Amino acid sequence: MLLSSSPARCISTLERGSHDSRPPSSIFLCSNGAAAVRFGRRNVGGGLVINSSKEANNRPTALDVVFEPFEEVKKELLLVPSVPQASIARHKYSDRSEAAVNEQIKYLPGPHTLIVEYNVSYIYHAMYAYFDRDNVALKGLAKFFKHSSEEERQHAEKLMEYQNKRGGKVKLQSMLMPLSEFDHLEKGDALYAMELALSLEKLTNEKLLNLRRVADENNDVQLTDFVESEFLTEQVDAIKKISEYVSELRRVGKRHGVWHFDQNLLADGVPAQ
Repeated sequence: MLLSSSPARCISTLERGSHDSRPPSSIFLCSNGAAAVRFGRRNVGGGLVINSSKEANNRPTALDVVFEPFEEVKKELLLVPSVPQASIARHKYSDRSEAAVNEQIKYLPGPHTLIVEYNVSYIYHAMYAYFDRDNVALKGLAKFFKHSSEEERQHAEKLMEYQNKRGGKVKLQSMLMPLSEFDHLEKGDALYAMELALSLEKLTNEKLLNLRRVADENNDVQLTDFVESEFLTEQVDAIKKISEYVSELRRVGKRHGVWHFDQNLLADGVPAQ
């Protein structure tokens, strides 16, 4: 990109001491796009001399060139893949970041199965089906877990969309079958299910923090911003809300108080997740 301006005179500074026998030297300071600046010499004693003249010249000098996009883009053109299977949009997206996003979408295999977005959604859906039974009939809890299941699925889909946007490949794997019974002899079904939900939300938060750490280690500021702005704050809010539900259910016990809790949950509408 060539920067041009209206014709202007430029200056040079000449300086030498009284005992210096060398000719004065000029320091080029500026020029416009249509003129080259030529400096004259004057033999004077030590001091400052300003002398400039203008001459038509259409050739830009080295200092005129601030940014040459056609030169700098050459190295980027070499990075554009020509293989049909390769993503064209991928840029500054490491393999570790891609793998970490996929792990957050599905689950991370290891010594113990760590359940993340899709699996959490699957478990919440099973909880919804349980509390919606005619012999359980806790409609508030059923509504809460149905919404929670949909919310976690939306999180997974948001990660899938981001993976595609960055040029990664979404890789889904099979999920384990969740529990179908959530009754607990000592705690009752409502408290047991809510404590399980709290554990799942904390686990999801740990995996999101791990995803953010991978992004930071790979200097992926875009992935870092995505995780922080789209997930982390919402995850803290969800943990706080479910923690309050656990405290309330522990206080009311597992009998008649559960029905009142369920009615309040149903009347409150869909909670923020």
